[in-house]
Amino acid sequence: AYAQLGVTDLAASRWFWVDMLGFHVQHEDAGTLCLRGSDELTHHSLVLRSGEQAALDHIAYRVRTPDDVDKAEKFFTELGRPVRRVPKGQGTPGVGDAVRVIDPLGFPVEFFYDIERAERLIQRYDLRHGAEIARLDHFNICTPDIPAAYAHYQSLGFGCSETIEGDEHELYAAWMYRKQTVHDVAFTGGVGPRLHHLGVATHESHQVLRAADLFGSIRKEHHIERGPGRHGVSNAFYLYLRDPDGHRVEIYTSDYYTGDPDHETYRWNVHDDRRRDFWGNAVIESWYKEATEVLDLDGNPQPVTETLLDESAVQVGADGLG
Repeated sequence: AYAQLGVTDLAASRWFWVDMLGFHVQHEDAGTLCLRGSDELTHHSLVLRSGEQAALDHIAYRVRTPDDVDKAEKFFTELGRPVRRVPKGQGTPGVGDAVRVIDPLGFPVEFFYDIERAERLIQRYDLRHGAEIARLDHFNICTPDIPAAYAHYQSLGFGCSETIEGDEHELYAAWMYRKQTVHDVAFTGGVGPRLHHLGVATHESHQVLRAADLFGSIRKEHHIERGPGRHGVSNAFYLYLRDPDGHRVEIYTSDYYTGDPDHETYRWNVHDDRRRDFWGNAVIESWYKEATEVLDLDGNPQPVTETLLDESAVQVGADGLG
């Protein structure tokens, strides 16, 4: 549903996410920006909160009924995880009664049903600007134990579209979904818990290229980390950017439909140099090694654990890593 990021300079963040990427401002006060894409009908899909540290405050999923908020509270309480109820008006602007937890992977996650509706902007072409972001597409999270992440999200009802596996079927990465696209959440093996990136969707690949041109044209090309390119996993066209605080965002388009009830997981071998980039282009080391720290329910940094399997240590084609 949305992500809430801590940022150290709200004005600089506004320039990046609103002026350059094209998010629409739904709510703004001295310390908070609530943003949404042009296709989104809910109050926000991204919240930027001013603070002393750049970090992930929480990711959030919307559940289907008000009763499911209670079910989420019960589910994570029975797992023995930290759980906190957040009444309407005491949490994120626009969001109703919610529950926030630290999940078994160490991530701060919110579950809610009620959220304010927003003006329909789908055909307000006159308001589109920047990269013309349409919607939030997915979260990508760094975790040291991919099988544990897979098992946890499977227990929440997520399907799996694609994986990266070793010769003995060791699990290096997985892409899991609830909506009928390639993923709502993906797991990148690495030091964690940390947020690897937010994936935001455009309608067409030329908008991904336009985003790169926009940053280059004003001599801000250092915000471009990787791409443009086409992924092997997901088949999507992509561009990775870093915001002024180093938070990573992927501009993403042209993946595929996973709504077939017989959809089979597509399994990539870790030695296939097309898995991360279908054209075999290099994956730079910062993309594997750098990520955003996450906070606990009291706003303190979560401790991290080293990874069990390091995909970047497998020397593959153009990657030149390992």
